[in-house]
Amino acid sequence: MTTPFGSYELTRFPEDPRDQLRAWDAADEYLLRHLDSGTGEHGPVDLAGAGQITILGDRWGALTTALAAYHPTQITDSYLARAGTSGNLDRAGIGTAKSTVRLLTTQDAPPERIDVLLVRVPKSLALLEDQLYRLAPHVHAGTVIVGTGMVKEIHTSTLKLFEKILGPTKTSLAEKKARLIFCTPSATSTRAVDPWPVTYTLDEDAGSGAGLTAVNHAGIFCADRLDVGTRFFLQSIPNNTNGARVVDLGCGNGIVGTAVAVADPRAEIVFTDESYQAVASAKATFRANVQRERERADFLVGDGVAMLDPSSVDLVLCNPPFHSHQATTDATALRMFAQSRKVLRPGGELWVVANRHMGYHTHLRRLFGNSEVAASEPKFVVLRAVKREERPRPV
Repeated sequence: MTTPFGSYELTRFPEDPRDQLRAWDAADEYLLRHLDSGTGEHGPVDLAGAGQITILGDRWGALTTALAAYHPTQITDSYLARAGTSGNLDRAGIGTAKSTVRLLTTQDAPPERIDVLLVRVPKSLALLEDQLYRLAPHVHAGTVIVGTGMVKEIHTSTLKLFEKILGPTKTSLAEKKARLIFCTPSATSTRAVDPWPVTYTLDEDAGSGAGLTAVNHAGIFCADRLDVGTRFFLQSIPNNTNGARVVDLGCGNGIVGTAVAVADPRAEIVFTDESYQAVASAKATFRANVQRERERADFLVGDGVAMLDPSSVDLVLCNPPFHSHQATTDATALRMFAQSRKVLRPGGELWVVANRHMGYHTHLRRLFGNSEVAASEPKFVVLRAVKREERPRPV
């Protein structure tokens, strides 16, 4: 990536030489050009004397790496984006993230005072809303606020959020299908209460989740209701896990793992997701439904189950994503399946719910040597794969 601030070799995380997706796009480039040479009432920005710079939603560290000399604070909901940022900083020879950039999550307290706020518009409008509400008390009349995104990511509703929460908002002309957002903080703008997280009760058609309370922080898929895939999954997963160690992989709001814990109090549940918002939701959902303190539940933010020991798990339950930001891809799901096989004990099982057209049964057969349909309907399918005992190869 070549910018007015330098040229950088950037990769996504985890690094994969076969990955054809870039770690930056035209929206990142547009914002960096504007900061250096923007004209008119909205630029350029004197970053050297600007004060505290906060970057919200930087996807793989492109903005943070380019602006590292100005010691920005990055706020992200993604463990993968955070790890990608650290790797890209090191690769650029800028130094470790700790000495150059402050890395925060969406669950951390933001900087006390923000003088420049740069926003990479997220896919989730709810996450943008929540984060703007969280940051609003920390901006001031002189704060420079610039957002960026591809044209398809910026809608009237996006601009209305900036306007409602922070102040008067305008947009730039489009360049290479990217657009900038300019917002002027207003002392008179309404400081309404952040509506997130939201809470709802699952109805009687939710299988083993019926009657449970779900707590959703902003940014979780289908955050204000139970999505149809998870509903179908809850009607299909095993009801008696017999005290097993169970992983809710890509846990979202944690309702699947919580349903297992309620059905089998002896089960040890591990909730894991790459989203800090998701793991916070899973914790809240679990605590809303399990009345007594449990020592047999863990909540982990990371790359799938990469942090777990091999052959340490009896059952993995997974509703995998098939998007990476705006890109449709099965790469994340396939990595989840491979990781699951590694951490499962011989005889352990991976259960997956997915859109039927994804064709995951083929990948599971190749990886596990087996795959069967546990449940199906016209749109969704639940697949079950078993890790077989590996026989030693003859010498």
